[in-house]
Amino acid sequence: MEGLADYWVRRALTDVGRYDWCVSEFVRVSGNLLPPRVFHRWCPELRDGARTRSGTPVHLQLLGSDPACMADNAVRAVALGAPAIDLNFGCPAKTVNRHRGGAVLLDEPEVVHAVTAAVRRAVPVTVPVSVKMRLGNADDGRALDNARAVEAAGAAWLTVHGRTKKQGYRPPAYWDRIGAIREAVSLPVIANGEIWTAEDARRCQAESGCADLMLGRGAVADPLLVRAVRGGDPGDWPEVLAVLGDFGESILDTGTEPQLCGRVKQWLSYSRRRWPEAAALLQSVKRETRIRPLVASLHRTVGEQP
Repeated sequence: MEGLADYWVRRALTDVGRYDWCVSEFVRVSGNLLPPRVFHRWCPELRDGARTRSGTPVHLQLLGSDPACMADNAVRAVALGAPAIDLNFGCPAKTVNRHRGGAVLLDEPEVVHAVTAAVRRAVPVTVPVSVKMRLGNADDGRALDNARAVEAAGAAWLTVHGRTKKQGYRPPAYWDRIGAIREAVSLPVIANGEIWTAEDARRCQAESGCADLMLGRGAVADPLLVRAVRGGDPGDWPEVLAVLGDFGESILDTGTEPQLCGRVKQWLSYSRRRWPEAAALLQSVKRETRIRPLVASLHRTVGEQP
């Protein structure tokens, strides 16, 4: 999730929930072997054994269409400590798609295969190579072709977002169509899309037949979601608010005041979907442009909770 699930958000979420692993924002590959500083910018965890503060492994995601260049950059990422490489064929952003990256490549299963196969050949066999894709670009007519291309290229697993690029993020996600992909290939398939609650997770598993799930925006809307999905305590608003306060504290001095305030407000905005209390809090701080007073407001609100 470019621009959302960065280092600080990954750290906050994995601090409070048990994830098997998480994925970096994508590193855009467009014709050059990128210097180490680019990988470290998008995946600072590489300096700490490619793990978040809680010890959760971080897989590095690459996005691009040139097989040889993607392979070269995958080799560099592994040399820098990436434990696994994930390939992005799901991004719906227009700028990315215009430059032949992300979901637009799902119109060309042969390119999906070539990129995946080149990366698989280039990195050690001990390093998993996985793929994230949508059901398709304009439609899902080539979904099975793409899944089989990924399998033939030697990917370790496939994560499928249950919508096409054209469908964007509009509900619903078509979990049953992920199920059709799962039945067509032998490699593990992970289901993704519109999982906002533990009940959504159960329905997704039932409709897709996938045991494993990838959480995205739902995990930001409810930082405690993974705990509920695993059958634990769903938590309450004061606990979520404490996560937001700690996040705000962690990002102090990492950007400009407007940028940092925007990050906290963005998270509060997502939280409104799951926690009604977030709407009132967002309204009360929406004009705040200084990060420290904003963080103080979060901590003060935590103290006011019953």
